[in-house]
Amino acid sequence: MARDRWEKETLKPSLSRNPEREEVRALGPERLNVPEDIPAGEAEWPGEFPYTRGIHPTGYRGRLWTMRQYAGFGTAAESNARYRYLLDQGTSGLSVAFDLPTQIGYDSDHSMAQGEVGRVGVAIDSLRDMTALFDGVPLDRVSTSMTINAPAAVLLALYVAVARKQGVAPVKLRGTVQNDILKEYIARGTYIWPPRESLRLTTDLMSWCHAETPQWNTISISGYHIREAGSTAVQELAFTLADGIAYVEAALARGMEVDDFAPRLAFFFNCHNDLLTEVAKFRAARRLWARIMRDRFGARDERSQRLRFHTQTAGSSLSAQQPWNNVTRTAIQALAAVLGGTQSLHTNALDEALGLPSEKAAQLALRTQQIIAHETGVANMVDPLAGSWTVEARTDELAAEAEALIARIDGMGGMLPAIEQGWVQAQIAEAAFAYQQQVESGERTIVGVNAHTEGDAPEAEPLTINASVAEAQVQALEQLRASRGDVTAPLEKLGAAADGDDNLLPHILTCVEAEATLGEICDTLRAVWGEYRPTT
Repeated sequence: MARDRWEKETLKPSLSRNPEREEVRALGPERLNVPEDIPAGEAEWPGEFPYTRGIHPTGYRGRLWTMRQYAGFGTAAESNARYRYLLDQGTSGLSVAFDLPTQIGYDSDHSMAQGEVGRVGVAIDSLRDMTALFDGVPLDRVSTSMTINAPAAVLLALYVAVARKQGVAPVKLRGTVQNDILKEYIARGTYIWPPRESLRLTTDLMSWCHAETPQWNTISISGYHIREAGSTAVQELAFTLADGIAYVEAALARGMEVDDFAPRLAFFFNCHNDLLTEVAKFRAARRLWARIMRDRFGARDERSQRLRFHTQTAGSSLSAQQPWNNVTRTAIQALAAVLGGTQSLHTNALDEALGLPSEKAAQLALRTQQIIAHETGVANMVDPLAGSWTVEARTDELAAEAEALIARIDGMGGMLPAIEQGWVQAQIAEAAFAYQQQVESGERTIVGVNAHTEGDAPEAEPLTINASVAEAQVQALEQLRASRGDVTAPLEKLGAAADGDDNLLPHILTCVEAEATLGEICDTLRAVWGEYRPTT
C-alpha cells in the first residue's frame, strides 16, 4: 500500500533524525489521514515531492514553527530592551525592523532622514549601533531575521562583525536577511541603486554566505509587500515565484551551482482573512516551486526543491476603526498560516493600524501564536485540511492561475524586464483599485469600517517615538566620526571593487569593522552606480 511505502521510506528515516515532540507522542501514532484507496502513483505525501502537503513528514509534530515578532523602534538600546522582553515571553526568533533612513541607505544626520529617524524601526548607522542592538543576545543561540533589502549586504556585514565581537564564528549564525530587491521596485519603494546593480549585490551576498555563513538564509523572497500593495492571492503567489526564478537565474549566470545556493533560499508570504484560499495558496506554492526547481533548473538536492517560508499576518487588513477587531483578524490569519504549513510566523499587533505596537499588544500577538500551537490541536496532525474538496480544488486552481501568470512573465523576457516595463506594477495597481471600489461600494464588507460601525471604538494606545531619538543618533554620529580612525582607504577600495566584478561582501565587512557608517558605504556605491529613478 502507498501508506506503508511512505512510512518505511520517508517517515521512519525522518523520525530517527528528529523525534516527535513529547506532547504529541502521548496522543498516539495517528499523524495524517488519507483515503486508503488512492493509487500509489496519485497520492501526495508529506515530506515527498512535490511537497504540497508539507516539506516535513511529521509536520509540526516534530517541531513547532518559529515564533518571530517583528520589532524595532527608536534607538538600538530601546529595541534591545524589546527583544529581551520578547525572548523572555517565549518568542523563539528575533525579527528586526529598521527605520526608513536605514532602509534607503542614509545616516540619521542626513537631510533626507529628518522626521523619520527611529519611526518605523530601529536606527542603525554604525557598528556601535548594531553592537548595542544585540547586547546580551547570544547570536550563536538565537535565530535572527532582518527585514532589509537595498543595503542588506551592509546590515549582514554589521551582524557578522557583532558576532565576531561576541566570539561567535560566522558559521554558527542562523537567520535570514530579506535581500529581496526586486519586490522593492514592484511594490515597496525602498530601493537605492538601479535594478541590475542591485541584483549583482544580491548575488554577491548569496555567494559569500554559501562559503562563510552556511546556515544563513541568504534571501527571503517576499510576496508579503506585493500583497500589501494590493495584489490578489494568485498575483502574490505568481509574482513571488517569478522573483525567485529571476534570483536563481542571476546566481546561475554568476557561475554558482544550483544545489549550492538553492537550499538556503527562503520565502515570505502574506496571510489574509480568506482562510481556505490562504491555506491553498501555501500548498500551491510548495508544489509549484518544487517543480520549477527540479524541471526548470535541474536541482537534484531535495533541499533545493523544498519551499520554506515565513508568514506575517496582513497589515493591510488591520483597521484603525474599532482596533480590537484586529485581534480576531490576526488569529484567523495566523491559523491559516499554520494550517498551510509555515515554518515561521509573525502575528501583527492590534494597534498597528495606528502606530508602532505597544508592549502589551505585542505580547497579545505572541500569545495568539502560542494558543494556536498548544490549545487548538491543529499542530498535532500533518496537513489537516488535505482531502477537503474545497481546499484541494482551490490548490489546483491557484497553481494553474499562477503558472499562467509566470508563463506570461517568461514571454516578456523574465521578471526584470517585466518590472522595468512597469507591467507588474500595473497589474497590482489594478487589483488594488478594484478591491477599494468594492469596499467603498459596500460590495465587500469590512466590519467596523463600512458595516457594523455603531458604538464607540475601544481605545488603543500605540507606542510613540520621541523627537529626542533623532537628536541622540546625530550626537552619536558626531562622536563616532571624531573618535574613529580614517575610513577613506577601505571606502575607496569598495568603490573600486564596485566598478569591477569582485564580490563586494569582503570589502563591505572591512568598511563596517573600520567603523564606516551605513550612509558612507551606500554613498560610495551611489557614486559608482548612481540612483534609481522609476519611469512613469
